[in-house]
Amino acid sequence: MNIVVNKTGGVKSLALGLSAVALLSGSNAFAAGGIGAQVQAIAQEFSTAGGFGASTAMYVGALICFVAGAWYLWQSRQPENRESGKVAAGVAGLVLTGLLVTGGNWIQKAANTASGANATISDTAAAVTFQ
Repeated sequence: MNIVVNKTGGVKSLALGLSAVALLSGSNAFAAGGIGAQVQAIAQEFSTAGGFGASTAMYVGALICFVAGAWYLWQSRQPENRESGKVAAGVAGLVLTGLLVTGGNWIQKAANTASGANATISDTAAAVTFQ
């Protein structure tokens, strides 16, 4: 940047322009807590999206396990499929269905165990402290 000093007060107008820019930028992203608030909002959005994504993945997994378990149990009753393991695979599929459907409750119980029963699940991002 070249600063040219002339007789009309170019340095004064440059200083006035820079101070105006500083004042205007102070009310936006550089304000006290402005960037921190934006990072907090981003973290909260990622937390919410992650929660929805994990919940969706668990329900899709439960559906797949249920269909596979029911199919294995049905196949175990067919006369041409009398090899061992079909019934066990069907029961395992149904058990996994139950575990995946209740995944949110298991996560809550694990969080309570790790924190001494002080955990709450919400959509507000916050620092985690262990005591």
